[in-house]
Amino acid sequence: MLLFLGVGKSCLLLQFTDKRFQPVHDLTIGVEFGARMITIDGKQIKLQIWDTAGQESFRSITRSYYRGAAGALLVYDITRRDTFNHLTTWLEDARQHSNSNMVIMLIGNKSDLESRREVKKEEGEAFAREHGLIFMETSAKTASNVEEVTLLNIVTSVKTVVFKCIL
Repeated sequence: MLLFLGVGKSCLLLQFTDKRFQPVHDLTIGVEFGARMITIDGKQIKLQIWDTAGQESFRSITRSYYRGAAGALLVYDITRRDTFNHLTTWLEDARQHSNSNMVIMLIGNKSDLESRREVKKEEGEAFAREHGLIFMETSAKTASNVEEVTLLNIVTSVKTVVFKCIL
């Protein structure tokens, strides 16, 4: 998972791997790892998910995970315009340091906070369309679209039994 500090990357990881929401947790330092077995077309697949720190100081670490990744989730917070405004920088970085076949999905997180929304869903859709990305909004808190996001990404990019998905 990629992007800013505080957009909910770690909460998305926890919701997908453990099916729970933890509103207060430690700041990701470097990279955290999660895994889950899923079944696609009758085949068991181990999905490895790497939650990368959102701070600029960890960007070189994040880049090292791009190379072997089949997919990436580019995450922004719908309640914070600044996280959306920096998507182009993170996307260019991901594309520059990854293989050309990596599937990238744009995730607008915290959809449960509609009353605090600063980024319209249509803006996320337009950005994704312009850059050839898959798009979806999620809520790590309510688990809305968490399964769909990951499974869509996997089905689109299944290549091997073990995946790295940069979140």
